[in-house]
Amino acid sequence: MEKSASTQSSSLSQPVSLLTAIGPGILMAAAAIGASHLVASTRAGAEFGWQLAWLILAVNLLKYPFFAAGARYTAATGQSLLQGYLQQGRGYLLLFMVLNSIAAVASTAGVAMLTAAMLSLFVPLAIDVLALIVLVSSLLLLTLGHYALLDKVTKVIMLLLTITTLIAVMLAFNSSASIAPEIASASPWQWAQIGFLVAMMGWMPAPIEVSTWNSLWLLEKQKTHHISPQQSLFDFNLGYATTAVLAVVFLALGALVMHGSGEEFSASGVKFAAQLIDMYTHVLGEQTRLLIGSVALLCIFSTTVTVIDGYSRTLDHGYQLLSKQNSSNSRLTITMLTVSALGLGIILFFKGALLPLLEFVMILAFLTTVVFAWLNYKLMTCDALPKAQQYGTRMKVLSALGFIYLISFALLFLYWLGTK
Repeated sequence: MEKSASTQSSSLSQPVSLLTAIGPGILMAAAAIGASHLVASTRAGAEFGWQLAWLILAVNLLKYPFFAAGARYTAATGQSLLQGYLQQGRGYLLLFMVLNSIAAVASTAGVAMLTAAMLSLFVPLAIDVLALIVLVSSLLLLTLGHYALLDKVTKVIMLLLTITTLIAVMLAFNSSASIAPEIASASPWQWAQIGFLVAMMGWMPAPIEVSTWNSLWLLEKQKTHHISPQQSLFDFNLGYATTAVLAVVFLALGALVMHGSGEEFSASGVKFAAQLIDMYTHVLGEQTRLLIGSVALLCIFSTTVTVIDGYSRTLDHGYQLLSKQNSSNSRLTITMLTVSALGLGIILFFKGALLPLLEFVMILAFLTTVVFAWLNYKLMTCDALPKAQQYGTRMKVLSALGFIYLISFALLFLYWLGTK
């Protein structure tokens, strides 16, 4: 009888412990589900229908080993990926820091401008002013609540985002005003579309350096909860699967609602946001305007918050390792302020031209992905990692396929750029 009660208690505690462990992976999903989904996936569906759905899933699969390194290495060693880079050699961490600094400023600018564009649907102010409001709000959330508040808020946002997005897709499937089947879709497999394909894949599901955020968030979570390697991998897989599924969901929205409309996206952030919501409500009904607008705003705002936190944490942690100084909340806050200020400068430079900025940031992410992927793969196959925790044959094969894909498309894009 006691054994039965003990078994029952154990079976009940297992899902509870898994739920307790959830956090870093969901934060990673919040960082991923932003411009890559709201803009790139929706645009892919709007322009090409369902043709790129398989590519989105393939990209998520081929990048999986490089993203999984964040959770697996930290769970196995109790160290961050950045500590692993440093143990491989000081030059490895310096290489990461240089590329990560560039990506931090560019990515912050991109997601903040997109958030401002979506916010312009509700607040009639200039996009530059709204971008400043978005950045200040994000910084207040992070500096006042730090990780604990970010962890709780992001779980709520992700739950709302998932529910509202699925509702929107169901409405789209049931819409009587769907696109006529005789409308022919343009082919994405044209030379002129190389730039768009690379941009879409650059942030699909996110820049690979996000794996270092997952690593640091996991260490932060472990300060208050004991998390086993199995739990950390479950958390990561849950977040990663969520990003892949929602990427296809956003493509479905574009394909069902916007494909065949004949209207082109505007480069202006304010106009783009209005076009996006107007096309949805034109088919789904005016009563869904608040629903779609809320999905878009929640999606990208959660990305902005996690992008600022993630990049700032990695930059601060990298500096701490290189300089051999202790961690400092004040230095982390200064890093967040600096990244945000430089990001705002880029927003002012682009003068509200959202799509050109996002394409630049996404392409930059794709071209640097090979380096970040190589750094992570090197760690997961190094002798310093216990043999049981190293990547096995299947993950090595998948990694090899990932490298072939990344390098091939990078070279193809550079050749395409040279012929323009």
